[in-house]
Amino acid sequence: VQTEIRSFGETLIREAINYEVSRGGQVFFVHNRVQNIMDVHDMLRKFVPGIRIAVAHGQMDGAKLEKIMLDFIDGMYDVLLATTIIESGLDIPNANTIFINDAQNYGLSDLHQLRGRVGRTNKKAFCYLLAPPLVALSTEGRKRLQAVTEHAELGSGFNIAMRDLDIRGAGNILGAEQSGFISEIGIEMYQKILDEALLELKEKEFSDLFEKELAEKDFVKECQFETDLEILIPNDYIVNITERLSLYKELDDIADEEALQQFQNRLADRFGPLPSPTNSLINTVRLRWIAKKIGFEKLSIKFNRMTGYFAGDQESPYFQSEVFGKVLSYVQNHPHQAIMKERKGKLTLQFEGIKSVEKAIEILKQF
Repeated sequence: VQTEIRSFGETLIREAINYEVSRGGQVFFVHNRVQNIMDVHDMLRKFVPGIRIAVAHGQMDGAKLEKIMLDFIDGMYDVLLATTIIESGLDIPNANTIFINDAQNYGLSDLHQLRGRVGRTNKKAFCYLLAPPLVALSTEGRKRLQAVTEHAELGSGFNIAMRDLDIRGAGNILGAEQSGFISEIGIEMYQKILDEALLELKEKEFSDLFEKELAEKDFVKECQFETDLEILIPNDYIVNITERLSLYKELDDIADEEALQQFQNRLADRFGPLPSPTNSLINTVRLRWIAKKIGFEKLSIKFNRMTGYFAGDQESPYFQSEVFGKVLSYVQNHPHQAIMKERKGKLTLQFEGIKSVEKAIEILKQF
């Protein structure tokens, strides 16, 4: 759906309606004030003489409203002038142009839902957000309109929801007031800080209450991975860049082997046999899981050398754990394969001759 922010104007409205009608389509015109909706009706008749216009709003008698909608579906009208009652549950494939009047007064979800009334077939669809010049709008109103135009592709609902959260703020998690703190740093950073704060409280002030949970927790929350190996979804395997980015994000969010296997099978089913770089990319997820269990907060494979960076400082309880004991035992039994070093106060473990992600998995599984 091609989405544009435009000012209310006779030329724009006349040309857009005439174009849609000339290709056999129909138009929605959303005006969310019942009090003066007939004034807009008369204005549209003046702009586009001879056009067939139906009016629909929630204060109408139910039977009359139903007849108008059925007549519109049957093609007896060119334009449906309506309030936001058309927002959801309406599927009219022949209507592929929508005007939203005073768009600056709508919420992001409303705009997204209204735009979803068009573009429901294989015809090019248009959404015109009619609003005053952007400089005359409030900051939030301007951000809402820009967010809708930026996220116009199919399946953009989640991105719009995230933008809405950024614009309005998630508020104080323990209170009713809206602090808007999240809008300054973004939702992912907000969640990360919140998780760290909760963990710190559990480890210090409430350690006696969470003793069992702390004993079972991983010493590393996430393992970063760096490499000079070719691990990616090639352009010639999946051409659409938006699709590739979406799959990268989905892959990064997978948390268990079953879901990873399903992802791998789904990829092969949709796009064909996986190329070698994509297989390595999927195995990278498995490698990070293993590295995290061992206690590496970072893993690097470069120039055929794998380096694991252990979690925390040397006072960390990790270095008194059973897990680290197994690491030491492995190093003692394989002195030529695994070399432990200290770098800038950080303990590292190095392996030479690692030329693939699969080889790295084979080595770390021995721990």
